Amino acid sequence: MSFEVPDDCRYLETHEWARPDGDTVRIGITDFAQDELGDVVFVELPSVGDEIERDAEFGVIESIKAVSDLYAPVSGEVTAVNEALFDEPELVNEAPFGDGWMLEVELAEEGDLDALLSPAEYEDQIA
Repeated sequence: MSFEVPDDCRYLETHEWARPDGDTVRIGITDFAQDELGDVVFVELPSVGDEIERDAEFGVIESIKAVSDLYAPVSGEVTAVNEALFDEPELVNEAPFGDGWMLEVELAEEGDLDALLSPAEYEDQIA
């Protein structure tokens, strides 16, 4: 089975993605991760204004199979939260790189992105 791995994202080994857009980074979980989890039934996310730290937990995702922590690919201040996920957590399964995004963060450290896996490195990890 092949999974979507967009070229405009960088990846954590724990299957979160980061898509930079200027000083802002959009964050979510990968297609591989949502497939492994199964049907997502609940997402717990931080609030706008909260600070998240790279490699630290920022939330929880619950599926019919498991409860998993979410890890931050970058450090920064949360500037947006995808509130649609509170009523429709299944968006994570349906479009993990689209409507299923989780957070937007104002990037604190430019170097955080460089520390993440490239699309090719992530594809190797999940192969």
